[in-house]
Amino acid sequence: MTGSARNAVRGGFGLIGPRRERHVVPAGDLDALALPVGDDGVVIGVDAEGRPAVLGVNRPTPYEVTLIGGLWTAQVLALRTAATGARVAVETGRGQVWSGLAQAAGGGQQCVTLHDVGRVPPQGASAGSPVLVIRDCGMRPPRGRVVAGPWQSVLTLLPYLSPAAPRLCRNSALVGVQRVSPEEAERIGALMALPRAAVESLPTLGDGVTLWCTPRDRKFVMTQGTETETGLLGAARRID
Repeated sequence: MTGSARNAVRGGFGLIGPRRERHVVPAGDLDALALPVGDDGVVIGVDAEGRPAVLGVNRPTPYEVTLIGGLWTAQVLALRTAATGARVAVETGRGQVWSGLAQAAGGGQQCVTLHDVGRVPPQGASAGSPVLVIRDCGMRPPRGRVVAGPWQSVLTLLPYLSPAAPRLCRNSALVGVQRVSPEEAERIGALMALPRAAVESLPTLGDGVTLWCTPRDRKFVMTQGTETETGLLGAARRID
């Protein structure tokens, strides 16, 4: 090895790459820059402006979601989360409605597993193997043995507003609401501090439309199934 070659090697760091002129942008031009990159996560549909709506379920911090809505939306979310490489554990008392999805997801890999209510084992979530636990346990879901933690998010599905809803919504970082009755809309509006226009729209929402709420933001999202999702789950529907 020549002396110049030896000088090009830095111990433990490999070869020094080629040198190029630096790209410099004047500070006054920074506001003109725009990158077409959205948040990292699962695309759950489009918002009212037609922009992709993304749900970041794979997080290094605990993340809880409550969905007052239909099975179809929860199952689409399960499929799309599994497609990102995460594992999905479903806690349910109606395994028959999830079995087809569990068999079809992952292309032969067991990325969606089904568990009886109260029988979800520790999932061993990590940055390299994040987990979404979906709790489909009816109107009164018991307190789960497996809770949200680093790289393990929990989504609780409620078919309608139930006595458990206030506690779940208060503890959730994100709440999704699909079509509900006018009486339920009033109660959800008070619970989530929704503006009057949002409350009045809840009883009229179409199948596949969800109002996603955080303590600061609200967004209506339309979820449309892909050809594969529709073939497996059928068309979007609010009532199962």
